[in-house]
Amino acid sequence: MNDRLTRNDIKKMEEEIEHRKLVIRKEALEQVKEARAQGDLSENFEYYAAKKYKNQNESRIRYLERMIKTAEIIEDDSKEDEIGLNKTVEVEFVEDGTIEVYRLVTTIRNNPLQGLISIESPIAKALIGHKEGDQVHVQVNDSFGYDVIVKKVENTPDDDSIEIRKF
Repeated sequence: MNDRLTRNDIKKMEEEIEHRKLVIRKEALEQVKEARAQGDLSENFEYYAAKKYKNQNESRIRYLERMIKTAEIIEDDSKEDEIGLNKTVEVEFVEDGTIEVYRLVTTIRNNPLQGLISIESPIAKALIGHKEGDQVHVQVNDSFGYDVIVKKVENTPDDDSIEIRKF
């Protein structure tokens, strides 16, 4: 399945690729060259560490390029007062009355510990299109689901400060 990304996600990924190719690649090659100059490579930890760093950078570049190539570009087409991409939503869990605040983001920006949840998650899929005051059933799997009440929906701009997740 292709990742669903915004144009801003693509732009940030292209910027990271450019930085990795122009800055980090040069640094990594220099580190390998310096470590190689230290002599015996069979017991040279710096050489192996530099090679590993260089290979990780190249792997990240390939990963990002593949994501961009296969991405499905999406836009937020939700109305002002309904839940959609880049909206912040406050929900109350019916079962115990706890309140949580989430921001719906694309898959590569999700970070549940910071309240950023993917539009592909069960709760986001259930909430999309709903409005304040709606009670929504979230079906997690065949045997488990729960209800939430939408307390508040706020527009939040597509924020450049949200990092693209590292894998």
